[in-house]
Amino acid sequence: MIDPLAAAAGAVAGAIAGSFLATLILRWPSGRSVAKGRSSCDGCGRPLTARDLIPMLSAVASGGHCRTCGAAIDPLHGRVEAGCAIIGGLALGFAPDISGAGWALLGWILLTLALLDWRHYWLPDALTLPLAFLGLTIGPWTTNATMTDRIIGTVAGYAVLLAISVTYRMTRGREGLGLGDAKLLGALGAWFGWQALPFILLMASVTGLAVMLLTGRAKNATARVPLGTFLALAALPAWAILSALMR
Repeated sequence: MIDPLAAAAGAVAGAIAGSFLATLILRWPSGRSVAKGRSSCDGCGRPLTARDLIPMLSAVASGGHCRTCGAAIDPLHGRVEAGCAIIGGLALGFAPDISGAGWALLGWILLTLALLDWRHYWLPDALTLPLAFLGLTIGPWTTNATMTDRIIGTVAGYAVLLAISVTYRMTRGREGLGLGDAKLLGALGAWFGWQALPFILLMASVTGLAVMLLTGRAKNATARVPLGTFLALAALPAWAILSALMR
């Protein structure tokens, strides 16, 4: 049974977190400040007031445009806020304790990484490394992997993709796999244990290949694939499959 009060609190916390994370996704890759100074309109630079900063509701009330200059508000804001609200509501609704908080943090960070990699082919250490740390600290209250399995998963996840990256570079003479992908897989190993890694890699690879085929990008031998996006999307389903098989 879901706890409605905890779910509501998780949804509110998620919407607030999503507001910050959406700004981070939009500004961080271009080097713009995320934490310093007041939030402002990207079109005219007007400092935003409290009425402009209510997640999802402010954009709806203003018709999706700045009240001063009329510039369109990037829809990513509302989508990330809604996504984080759903993640927070489900996580704390079903587990109104530290376990739910762990699931919420995991979901919020993975959503951010998935979008950053999809839009910019970038998985920053400032997110992947804390994700690994959280997997080794909060993770034991969230998933049932042992600490030994988590440590092995962290090392193995990073080492496997690092080996593939180095081998590809030596044989092809160019980069084929970013180390951000290796760090992300290592972080997922810290959350779910080494046993989940084959499932995560398989699901991410199949999903990525399907997307490439459907979009026609597979015809281009040099097309870039945001593997980190598909690793992030595969994490929870892969863990659920593994958990079902181990029962």
